[in-house]
Amino acid sequence: MTRQLGRLLRWPGRVVRRLLPRRIRRLMVVPLVILAVGTFAYPLIEGNNWTLFDGLYMTVITITTTGYGEIPHQLSYPGRVFTMLLALGGIFTLFYIATEIVRGVVTGEIRDLLGRERVEDELKHLSSHQIVCGYGRMGKIVCDELERLKRRFVVIDKMPQPPGWDYLQGLHIQGDANEDEVLRKAGIDRAKALIATVGSDADNLYIVLSARLLNPKILIVARAEEEEAEGKLRKVGANKVISPYLAGGHRAVQAVLRPAVLSFVEMASRPEFIDLQIEEIKVGARGALAGRSLRDTRLSQDFGVIVIGIIRPTGDVVYGPPGETMVEANDTLIAIGRLRQLQEVEQLASAAKGG
Repeated sequence: MTRQLGRLLRWPGRVVRRLLPRRIRRLMVVPLVILAVGTFAYPLIEGNNWTLFDGLYMTVITITTTGYGEIPHQLSYPGRVFTMLLALGGIFTLFYIATEIVRGVVTGEIRDLLGRERVEDELKHLSSHQIVCGYGRMGKIVCDELERLKRRFVVIDKMPQPPGWDYLQGLHIQGDANEDEVLRKAGIDRAKALIATVGSDADNLYIVLSARLLNPKILIVARAEEEEAEGKLRKVGANKVISPYLAGGHRAVQAVLRPAVLSFVEMASRPEFIDLQIEEIKVGARGALAGRSLRDTRLSQDFGVIVIGIIRPTGDVVYGPPGETMVEANDTLIAIGRLRQLQEVEQLASAAKGG
């Protein structure tokens, strides 16, 4: 009961913090100070006949310009002078606060504050999300793809949120991804992966190093502009390094030499083609597939899913595994099949045996 009462009392404060900028919140303290001064000043000026309630009542009706005919006590000369000063100070203070609130609405300051508060609230409860560092040309492509896949992500960029930001799955943080505090704000300790797409290899190197120190288990994908940067990025903690120019060159060659193979891979790697998908399936330590041979799992017979490779926890890869190959805990299966069947196998791989 006490805890619920405390939450109830704190609720108005949270509402005020969310709706009003800090500058206006500080100005709102001034009327409270005037109210307190008037409450104590009237009994001190007019004598013992005045109670604190009389002083409070007189202060309220004075600063709100209501009038004070109901007070049974006659004001002395010092009391009248104080009343005039109180009325002028209260009127100008309330008028100034009202003007600042209107200005905040017109300039969008309050709207921006509400947006920042919403982002901060969502960040506190976000987990297993992706962090994208840098919202340039490559960063925008990454965000578009994550949005299409309906994966939650957080963008860190030095520039403000761009006009036309319409990502339903994404949140924007203005800041420098090189700073640990900004990465913590983005939920680096709860994130599933970080994608560093900043145009500078030096910046990406520092981002990868900071992210790896803050979360040793996070998956990190980094962009490399220069060829020699790839090795450095891997040494400081990047799991995968992608060079847009190198990848684009290889893709252009494949389009010329093996166009059918490239078309097949592209089709199978895009989720809109539900007839065929290539997916990676993580085998849970207590999953129903762990400790069984591929033949015994009957993935091909029961689900129509073909396993074309197995990545062991050690990093070893088994290509075209035969039926007697054992599926071990924490393996990653590279499988081809229909999207619905792959999802069923993924659930089977993570579900407990007998569940």
